Amino acid sequence: MNAVAYCRVSTREQGESGLGLEAQRAAIIAFAVREGITVETWYTEVETGKGSDALDRRPKLAEALRQAARGRMPVLVSKLDRLSRDVHFISGLMSNRAEFIVTELGRQNDPFVLHLFAALAQKERQLISERTKAGLAVAKAQGVKLGTSRCPPTTQQLAAAGAAQSAIADEFAKFVRPHLIVAMTEAGGNYERAAKTLNEGRQMSARSKLWERRSVSAAVKRLKKLGMWP
Repeated sequence: MNAVAYCRVSTREQGESGLGLEAQRAAIIAFAVREGITVETWYTEVETGKGSDALDRRPKLAEALRQAARGRMPVLVSKLDRLSRDVHFISGLMSNRAEFIVTELGRQNDPFVLHLFAALAQKERQLISERTKAGLAVAKAQGVKLGTSRCPPTTQQLAAAGAAQSAIADEFAKFVRPHLIVAMTEAGGNYERAAKTLNEGRQMSARSKLWERRSVSAAVKRLKKLGMWP
């Protein structure tokens, strides 16, 4: 089966930093490998998913849907909220018979289940908004100056960012584990030869670069730490 893939983040800052996009891509790649799906084209968008008219403000998603319709292919997304957190928007896609597969849910064709998850995604959006407003109100009441700041990130902020990156690396290592096992077996445990095998098989590393001895070693070390090696 062939498909097109769609990734989205909701702010320009996330788009420029790649935050979130790498994890979405890794999830889609892993699912495609497991299911024997070939991704023909990747679409990436930096735009809000709010509103039932979101498709008008998201040309990349509209293009992905058109290509999928022409080729009679599904659109792959890592999570339902990457399409939208608006239940009416999701319902509109389904009513137009747009076929999409949410890797988090698997090949789920039951409209009731998808509607249920869409409703939960919308509720989560509302809760995020409420928590953000409440947090800002508390901060303002405590005299915290809101707005753009040139202060360096705090230790807590750096720790949170590091934890997020570590979690992404863990997920990618899990996804690429089958390929690593094959490559390391064929290479007789030699990291350099395993990297060559992975590159020849066009299996990109976490940052979409060629594998090197140290990147293979790091991935194996991470899997050992997770108790997933071999």
